[in-house]
Amino acid sequence: MSEKENDPPVPTPDEISQKLSDFLKENFGGAVDFTAMPGAPEVHDNHTEESEEEAGLDALDFNYRPRDIKDHLDRFVIRQDEAKKALSIAVCDHYNHAKYLRRLREADPEQAASVEFAKQNVIVVGPTGVGKTYLVKHIAELIGVPFVKADATKFSETGYVGGDVDDLVRELVQRAEGDVNLAEHGIIYIDEIDKLASQGNSMGRDVSGRGVQTALLKLMEETEVPVRNPMDIQSQMQAAFDLKSGKAGPRTVNTRHILFIVSGAFSGLEKVVRKRLSENSIGFGANASEIPMDNELFRHVNTQDFIDYGFEAEFIGRLPIRVVCEHLEAGDLLEIMLNSEGSLLRQYEQEFAEYGIKAHFEQKALKIIADWAVEEKTGARGLLTICERVLRDFKFELPGTAVRELNVNVDLLENSKAILEHYRELGSQISVEQAGEEVALFAAEFERQHGVSLVFDAAAVAAIGEKASEKGASTLQTCNLLFKDFQFGLKLIQKNTGRREFNLTADTIENPDAFLSDIVVRSYRDVESGVASDQSDQ
Repeated sequence: MSEKENDPPVPTPDEISQKLSDFLKENFGGAVDFTAMPGAPEVHDNHTEESEEEAGLDALDFNYRPRDIKDHLDRFVIRQDEAKKALSIAVCDHYNHAKYLRRLREADPEQAASVEFAKQNVIVVGPTGVGKTYLVKHIAELIGVPFVKADATKFSETGYVGGDVDDLVRELVQRAEGDVNLAEHGIIYIDEIDKLASQGNSMGRDVSGRGVQTALLKLMEETEVPVRNPMDIQSQMQAAFDLKSGKAGPRTVNTRHILFIVSGAFSGLEKVVRKRLSENSIGFGANASEIPMDNELFRHVNTQDFIDYGFEAEFIGRLPIRVVCEHLEAGDLLEIMLNSEGSLLRQYEQEFAEYGIKAHFEQKALKIIADWAVEEKTGARGLLTICERVLRDFKFELPGTAVRELNVNVDLLENSKAILEHYRELGSQISVEQAGEEVALFAAEFERQHGVSLVFDAAAVAAIGEKASEKGASTLQTCNLLFKDFQFGLKLIQKNTGRREFNLTADTIENPDAFLSDIVVRSYRDVESGVASDQSDQ
């Protein structure tokens, strides 16, 4: 027998996968699963010459003008016109350049390789709740590219506990469903970037500030990021297996055409600018401290101000496009409620509508809500804080009652306890029509679940409505309470006699347990006496 014949059979890919899975489970427990790997999607090989030419990505078929993008943003974000213009221009320049390079690469690859490209990465300064995230999110949705958002505070310098900035690029691949070519034209948005500013007095390694700035430098310019995390044994084993099985796609993601947008509140930056302007005596004198960070002051912000704030010169240099989102006043918040798509009012109207209640907001009440929200100092988020505080008890108590309309007016805002009590009284007054609808719903559900039909006469419906009003409960809740044990007795009668329909009157509602007990006893007598199974209870 030959040596070759003595060799063990070559395992199949499935057998290899199973052995690796068993090995990981034995050594690492249930925390590691070879076959289900978060952060390691199947990667599509789009880096062949043919796929480069035929990719047909929406991002590379970019045909938007800056005005088109701003018009789209106007539907969702109120004010911030300068920020919208700057972002629209930056996005158009960025993707038009990528589009130009693709055409040039097809015609003259050597010339395309020599083209210099200054990326239009953006830094957005502005307080919380003014629409920074909304702006970027809706740009990505409009042009059809994957979008990743993260907070800068979750990252640490490579080799330390915390997130790795390269994971942002890998997440883009996930959002692109494994399509590396599409991911290479996505948008990465990093919020709270101001938290990375170095304070200049830290001891030892600054793993969450200066170190992360350095780690982001290469990403924002151009670098190759491994699709699989080199620090993750699970990812590397999967990559090795894919390579052996012939399933491996591109191993890296190039960040050249990934657009980076960072933002933060930058509290205190205005002080840095005012101080410099006051020293230079260019019109911001004794009252400089009263000047807010608006577009007028932001025009004077320069790179040195960001460096003095605590950023590395190389890092801030990778963010050439700089815009400000201004504070929102009460009038802006009112316009957000009235005219913005996805308005908070539409949300509350929908939430109450799910309970059969039509919510109506009066204009004067909205002005008061806007005034109160400004005091929260959280921008548009303050609207939700105020509305939740005002409407929480109404949303809790009115569903399931007779109330079918809620009028949010000045009286409700200023006298919420008295108005809530008024609605409680209205809710207890259940109409005959409403009671009939809910009794019919209960009967239909009872028959669906138990195969037994309950027939209520008009007097029975009225009696249930009265009981519901007395208890301050809904008709459905009252039915569930009155007939909570009926299915057991009625199923027994059905077994004894074959009967499946039962007529209920006002007398039944007065004492349902006595009614049920009586008809169960009679069913046994009927069986003994041979009475027909469809005999009426009455």
